[in-house]
Amino acid sequence: MRMKSALVAALTAGLLLTGLSAPAQAATTYTTDLRTAVRALPVAVENNVGYDRNRYFGQWIDQNKDCQNTRHEVLISESKVAPKYTTVKPCTVATGKWVTTFDNKTHTSAGTVQIDHMVPVHEAWGSGARSWTQARRVAFYNDLGYAGSLNAQTSSLNASKQASGPEQWMPPANQCAYIAQWTVVKARWGMTVDKAEKAALIKWADKCAKVTLSITKA
Repeated sequence: MRMKSALVAALTAGLLLTGLSAPAQAATTYTTDLRTAVRALPVAVENNVGYDRNRYFGQWIDQNKDCQNTRHEVLISESKVAPKYTTVKPCTVATGKWVTTFDNKTHTSAGTVQIDHMVPVHEAWGSGARSWTQARRVAFYNDLGYAGSLNAQTSSLNASKQASGPEQWMPPANQCAYIAQWTVVKARWGMTVDKAEKAALIKWADKCAKVTLSITKA
């Protein structure tokens, strides 16, 4: 289970944004500022040929064999109160308290939130994951090593976002935190950006307060 940092508060205050734990393999961590990080992302045409989410990324897994899969690990980590479960065995979260960063709404039922991949799986495939090993794609899908990779969000907004990038869709709240997290995930996993995406990232980063990012390569 990961420790959850106050991402939005830290970003809006211009404080340090960090990945919360390193990947299992030897990791490289570096610090940079948001505007520099955005401009450093390599540009390539997005190629989504052959995309198949279930075949190439799989599903939520139980990484530490405690009966809680990735969805429930995120729900537990982000709940502001001790969660309650559907059975005596603490495997499946039923209720808690989640404040979703896309809209700053409070939820108490796990059924009203979805776990959002900050960089959607379809976007990841077209931005480099086509050439990854299957193990790396599964690791991306279940990334608990950086708190901004996976987050509980209002179901309707997650559905609205779908596979869109920041050039097509932005959350109604906390846009600068969104841009910073998107950038960290792209850099963490060595993904590319297309021209429209990079232009949108630069535009937003230049409007946001100066923040420092700590990026742990996956």
